Amino acid sequence: MEKRKAYDIPVWRTLCLTFEEAAAYSHIGENKLREIARDPRNSDFVLHNGTHTMFKRDGFERYVAGLSYI
Repeated sequence: MEKRKAYDIPVWRTLCLTFEEAAAYSHIGENKLREIARDPRNSDFVLHNGTHTMFKRDGFERYVAGLSYI
């Protein structure tokens, strides 16, 4: 039986996305997302919380919307 998280919030309602969530949401591979997160030009939507790196969803959406290729 699948264990549910304590807070099961839809991805489109969360403020920050993990690499796994961002990959599922954007159909961009996790390795590419990690590469994007390491680029200092993307620091406005990348959030570092200790050892965890996440994407601020709104900024990430704007970033992806502005791309013509990846």
